[in-house]
Amino acid sequence: MKQSTKPTLHLSDLKQNQKGIIRHCAAEGMLKQKLLSMGFIPGAEILMVRNAPLRDPIEIGIHNCLVTLRRREAKLIKVEML
Repeated sequence: MKQSTKPTLHLSDLKQNQKGIIRHCAAEGMLKQKLLSMGFIPGAEILMVRNAPLRDPIEIGIHNCLVTLRRREAKLIKVEML
């Protein structure tokens, strides 16, 4: 399997309208289970829709759904830029 040379960053670091591919989720326990059940799985394409006025929470587009996450939760997800 070929390794990607594109940089990875935290989901919380994406700017509005940037797209990425989920590469890793470092969450544990119930939070990890909830994220996985919402579709935050490696290989899933995501879109940073917008930040709240005070930058927390953030709204993410994934699998034709909009999901709102706290910035600290989004920081646990590594994303490769598209």
